[in-house]
Amino acid sequence: MHGELTTGTSQLGGYEMADYKLNRRKFIGMTALAGAALASPAYIRRASASGGEVNIWTYNDFVPQSFKKQFEAETGIKINIRLVDDQGKQFNLLAAEQPNPTVDIMTVAGHRFLQFIDSKLLAPLDTDRLTNWGKINPTFSESDWATINGEKWGAPILSGMEVLAYNSELVSMEEALTWDTLFSEKYSGQTAYIIQDMMSIVMLMLGYDGNMVAYLNDPDKAAAIVEEAKQFLIQKKPLVRKYYDSGAEVQQMFVNQDIALGHSWNGPAAALINDGFPLGMTIPREGSYGFVYTYNIANNAPNLDNAYTFLNAILASPEIGASMTKASGFISTYKDASKYLTDLEKRSTSFPEEQLANLQFFRAEANKMKYGLVDPAVEAVKAA
Repeated sequence: MHGELTTGTSQLGGYEMADYKLNRRKFIGMTALAGAALASPAYIRRASASGGEVNIWTYNDFVPQSFKKQFEAETGIKINIRLVDDQGKQFNLLAAEQPNPTVDIMTVAGHRFLQFIDSKLLAPLDTDRLTNWGKINPTFSESDWATINGEKWGAPILSGMEVLAYNSELVSMEEALTWDTLFSEKYSGQTAYIIQDMMSIVMLMLGYDGNMVAYLNDPDKAAAIVEEAKQFLIQKKPLVRKYYDSGAEVQQMFVNQDIALGHSWNGPAAALINDGFPLGMTIPREGSYGFVYTYNIANNAPNLDNAYTFLNAILASPEIGASMTKASGFISTYKDASKYLTDLEKRSTSFPEEQLANLQFFRAEANKMKYGLVDPAVEAVKAA
């Protein structure tokens, strides 16, 4: 989820920003060339080239440009992309548009499924219409969270996790093995994080279940835990440089050396590593959370047939999955996608076993209660 980087002459670990900009453009160009041959015209032409459009709400780089160009050329279907940066905002926008949404396909994280499903905002997937469904690793497509009420609700495309990212020339790996460093006086004014994501992590730091499943039958306990996490973040507010919203923002802050470390999704961090920036990332010892992004079809989608044509095409080959990983930094859910990654790209999407042991996946069972408490707490931290 990276955006355009500014030019300049500030020093970045021994080389100038201008050099980094050039290298970054070269990298993006190479990625585009690598993706140019992804989409065999055959698999798209087998779909109905019906023309019209398909409207997609998704994160930056989740639809590879090379794929988009060829899909439009082969099918006559125009892809209209609206970028999103927050699951809550997407939910509110979609809810406001019902029963006649303008969107066909959204990108919903698996742990937010229930909120969208309970509000009747998503349509169950007809996997019989997706001849390429089997191209997805069953670890993702057939997992417990992916099936609700006996239905599939999304096509898993990318997997990620919350990490502690750090400038390896300013922060040691040992320091980065604990979330405590993010809140230390040593790096006051040099940190950044997404408040909503940090609420779950702070709960872990304090010894609680950040998924809040353990407190489903004890709402008072849940409220007290969220209040404790909120007060912690308010207390630490003077130390943070910025609360940010998108992966592009945190990338820009690292490149500009506005921050030395920060909470990040692994995708934006991996993209910087692959571009040659001196960045490291860890899953700290206190723990963190993983998640899966999926493509979902909106209930009452205005271009339903085109939505299925798009989904089937983008699931068609591991090269497409690799291209999505190259662009976004997140881990592809496609079978054999890693075969099309360089050694550096593979390293930027893997972690030591001892750190992976600290990871758990977000769960949805307590989401209604959790976000009913967390969302107001986030606003309180911002306003404090």
